[in-house]
Amino acid sequence: MKSTGIIRRIDELGRIVIPKEIRRNLGIRDGENVEIYTESDSIILKKYHRLQTTSDLATSLCEIIYNDLNYKIIITDREKILATSGLDEQIIFKDLSSEYLKIIENREIVTKEDYNLKIDNTTITGNFIFIPIISLNDSIGLIIMYNEKKLTNELSIGKLIASILARKLDI
Repeated sequence: MKSTGIIRRIDELGRIVIPKEIRRNLGIRDGENVEIYTESDSIILKKYHRLQTTSDLATSLCEIIYNDLNYKIIITDREKILATSGLDEQIIFKDLSSEYLKIIENREIVTKEDYNLKIDNTTITGNFIFIPIISLNDSIGLIIMYNEKKLTNELSIGKLIASILARKLDI
């Protein structure tokens, strides 16, 4: 565990303030949740990812869509890839660039043709549809549908998957 050298007082309600620089470094925005863990005499705070709790569902959906319909798909949270099918699985858990975070934050479906999707050291060229996953009025991830040729039913399939994941998280 790395020491920050920062000391904070706990108020009468048991609250502490996490310094802005630490929140910024960990990508924790105002209003986001953190998970609380204990380990012997330590309290550990970890950024909470709602979509991670359903990564098995994301993986299953990717496999079904690819195996039954032959559509290539990527499912992300706000920071990294959670699941994929039909593409190199080495991109799973790779970080998303700020370009994709902007698509998530804008909450609009984006189509890109003859586009170079760059994730880590991998570049995929083709046609893409980016569909934000919106749960509890918060944009929490992205469905990326991919095809080397013309896009056909990817939009409707992507919307369906985004809806399934959002409803799973609207608890």
